[in-house]
Amino acid sequence: MVGRATMSPMTTTSEPRWRRLEPDERREQIFTCAARLFGERPYALVSTSDIAAEAGVARGLINHYFGTKRQLYLAVIRRAVTMPALDGHTPLDGPLSDRADVTVEKFLDMVLSQGKMWLVATSEGIGQDAEVEEILVEAERRSADRVLDAFGVPADAEARPQLNALMRSFAGMVKAAGREWLLRKELDRGQVHTLLYHTLVTMLENVFPPLLKTE
Repeated sequence: MVGRATMSPMTTTSEPRWRRLEPDERREQIFTCAARLFGERPYALVSTSDIAAEAGVARGLINHYFGTKRQLYLAVIRRAVTMPALDGHTPLDGPLSDRADVTVEKFLDMVLSQGKMWLVATSEGIGQDAEVEEILVEAERRSADRVLDAFGVPADAEARPQLNALMRSFAGMVKAAGREWLLRKELDRGQVHTLLYHTLVTMLENVFPPLLKTE
């Protein structure tokens, strides 16, 4: 007699999208799904219904948390191009080289987590939209300030505007290197890290001090 086959309990690495979530978790879930869709398709080809279906929620929740599709899109762009706060990740009392290494690593982690959305947000032509251009400018300044804060540059330093501009110039290289890595695949992550790390250290050791000493 052949015994009945027994089935082992089903295991899964993710829970159903429709499980009950706290408001902040649900909001983040919607945001993540929207970022993925906006990264894969042109803005006009993504609807709130598409986002709701991807997130497994009612469309009304998107309006509740974010307002219109346009408002959600702008929020996605803002996050994609803004360097996260480095507090707690870059020790202010450590060697400059170590702090630069951690800062670059954090940036690359951010770019990798954003994936296609980061490429869209940094693509040529996106700034032709006035609202998007304003977000990009604000994000560049804020990201530069976060790096300056991480390296202990006083917020009231007279040279702060010039140092912020230097960091924004460095950001141009950051974007180009990121696209060579993710889009063209001419560089790998290690090569991008080496390029950005040594450039950042050179700026911190040779470019910043003369400006700060003039105060």
